[in-house]
Amino acid sequence: MSGNVHLQAILSSTDKAGVYHLPHTDKKQIVAAAKAAGLTSFRVDLAKVGTREQLLAAIADTLKFPAWYGHNLDALADCLGDMSWQPAEGYLVLLEHCDSIYGAAEADFLSAIEVFAQTAADWQDQGVAFWCLIEMQADGIAWLPSGP
Repeated sequence: MSGNVHLQAILSSTDKAGVYHLPHTDKKQIVAAAKAAGLTSFRVDLAKVGTREQLLAAIADTLKFPAWYGHNLDALADCLGDMSWQPAEGYLVLLEHCDSIYGAAEADFLSAIEVFAQTAADWQDQGVAFWCLIEMQADGIAWLPSGP
């Protein structure tokens, strides 16, 4: 199975969707596989993010959250759990360049990751794939499953 077809099969799987390390694969290939799987993708660049406020703003800006977004973790959970302004068969959020925010505001970053994990579980209950892939060097985050 070619790399793109293999990624597409994994990303199509709702039962394994969740929060994982971004695999050592070309990001464009991952986005292409997500698109082929019917997912809408968002690439959130966190390279210059160092605070909770900047983190929440970067996510909101990239995902085009609605005006009512409250710029806190509860509002993040509400928006990720709704996504009615971005209707899709499923979602892929790439959190890129996370080492900076992880080093500057570890607790805030991990709290946001918990929101993403809970969101993935909630969408899974509805039969919708919601993936969050994290690009960072730190350990403790599972790697993308190897098969569907």
